[in-house]
Amino acid sequence: MRLGRGWLRAEILIVLGLSLGASAVYSLISLARALARGPLSQQSTALNPSLRPDPWLDLLYQLLAIGFDLVPVALAVLLLALTAGTLHRALLSIGMDLGRPWRDLAWGLALTAGIGLPGLAIYYAGRAVGATVEVIPAALDTHWWTVPVLILHALKNALVEEVIVVGYLFRRLELLGWSRRRIILASALLRGAYHTYQGIGPGLANMVMGVVFGEWFRRTGRTMPLVIAHTLLDLVAFVGYALLRDYITT
Repeated sequence: MRLGRGWLRAEILIVLGLSLGASAVYSLISLARALARGPLSQQSTALNPSLRPDPWLDLLYQLLAIGFDLVPVALAVLLLALTAGTLHRALLSIGMDLGRPWRDLAWGLALTAGIGLPGLAIYYAGRAVGATVEVIPAALDTHWWTVPVLILHALKNALVEEVIVVGYLFRRLELLGWSRRRIILASALLRGAYHTYQGIGPGLANMVMGVVFGEWFRRTGRTMPLVIAHTLLDLVAFVGYALLRDYITT
């Protein structure tokens, strides 16, 4: 199916408005408010908070939140299928198939190491110069289901970001005639923008991550290693903090 340029522009705005575009707007507003309150180094932000006081109700709401957050991913893939012809071809077009699992895993691990260590260095440097708020990766109360839910949150974040900001956005902007360099820049700026609620440092660090991931996709056409790397990065942050919280905060 051939889509007109007006349709494509409207489609992109709707998908981003339902997902990370909206997150970018709120994140920038959050950064502006934080800067107005005072030094960023004296402020904090909590990820993955408890949603309800009752443990079972909290579990239900956590699972519902994860499920609803994945709806824009499903929408993006279905829209790609309109032009690809089938759902399978749509997944192939962004490299989200299981055709090369071991190679994707190996590159995912390599990307994790290449992004994770510099990311930590930038975070602590940002804290040192006052450009980054304290990030609490896992604010969930401790239950038997805390670690499994954090794992699901990590996977959800990876799917939402890499499928929409890399795979979907690249393929749609290509149809609009954008150059690869321009697409990489737009994708990286968006990734940086929706992380600015953590401060200026994480925003810039994630923009650099966006450039690396965008260049990877330009060269390989595969998002699967990016999803693997992103999941592992969040797993280390979320689950590691949850397991070591008593030692870190004392």
